[in-house]
Amino acid sequence: MAITIELPQEIERRLQGEWNDLERHALEGLVVEAFRIGKLSSYEVSLALGMAGRWEAIDFLSARGAYPGYDLQDLEDDRSALDRHWARVDDKTDA
Repeated sequence: MAITIELPQEIERRLQGEWNDLERHALEGLVVEAFRIGKLSSYEVSLALGMAGRWEAIDFLSARGAYPGYDLQDLEDDRSALDRHWARVDDKTDA
């Protein structure tokens, strides 16, 4: 599939000066955002970008802050789950 993006010439020239392969950069940006919002898996990212496999895609996504997709709320949820787990373990050892 080919996607066309219309940009004013001045913006195109400036971005081309920053990124030699503007088409590739746009593709990478699209794929990273699709991964962030859950529309693509890391495997699908590797396919879309012609990578050797999922682990290369994970490295790519990690470098762009998109992987593992773990935020502060996830950390707090995990801490609460661990607290509940250890409380149950303590109750069993006390009995």
